[in-house]
Amino acid sequence: MKKFWKLFKNTIALLAAAGILCLSALVFRGYIEYKNALQAKPLDICMEEIFQKENFVPSEDIPYIYKEALIAVEDHRFYRHPGVDILATGRALVHDIQAGGFVEGGSTITQQLAKNLYFTQEKTITRKISEVFMALKIESEYTKDEILDLYINSIYYGDGYYSLKEAAEGYFNKEPAEMNNYECTLLVGVPNAPAVYAPTISIEMALKRQEQVLDTMVKRGIIEEKDKKVILVQGDHSKEWSFFQFLPKS
Repeated sequence: MKKFWKLFKNTIALLAAAGILCLSALVFRGYIEYKNALQAKPLDICMEEIFQKENFVPSEDIPYIYKEALIAVEDHRFYRHPGVDILATGRALVHDIQAGGFVEGGSTITQQLAKNLYFTQEKTITRKISEVFMALKIESEYTKDEILDLYINSIYYGDGYYSLKEAAEGYFNKEPAEMNNYECTLLVGVPNAPAVYAPTISIEMALKRQEQVLDTMVKRGIIEEKDKKVILVQGDHSKEWSFFQFLPKS
């Protein structure tokens, strides 16, 4: 019996050592990929290109509710983590293991910004590790508000719109600062999956996604249920959307 337990303990120790070696190798590969990306294009140059975009929308012109809705659905601990949300990553890892594949990313807004700027949409452990290094680098050099503005001005909004300004003008015939609460919460849901949630592709899916956004805002205590109803009523009065012809007939 003693020999069995000794063999068992040795086996566990070997497996643990092998696991640590594999993890170390993955971290090293991810770090090298991160360094190569930075060498190819320094972070300050990459960020300056966004700030200098013709359609860049400054922070003061982005509606407050748009930012609040975005943070609620994408990264509700955005102002409290250092670029990586350990809780969200752990939860995503559990779900991925249960599903036997990558089904939930757990990426923060900073990680998503890092991915959009430097990496492809490829889902591998090495790529995720590279994103983590890049997110920590971004957080060390830019403020949270700057990161949020950079993210908002660099994501894809569907229908060929690569800036908040283009999306607001294209979908609503408005400047970003003129969007009402309904339009803000509708637009916030689009970048999660533009090929699915762009209102010109499927207004039904866009509205379902908006419902999720509003429900999440209620859950996070940003708005109350009564506020949600008021926001939804705003959608019944807009007649200037470029996709209005796609709306269900009442």
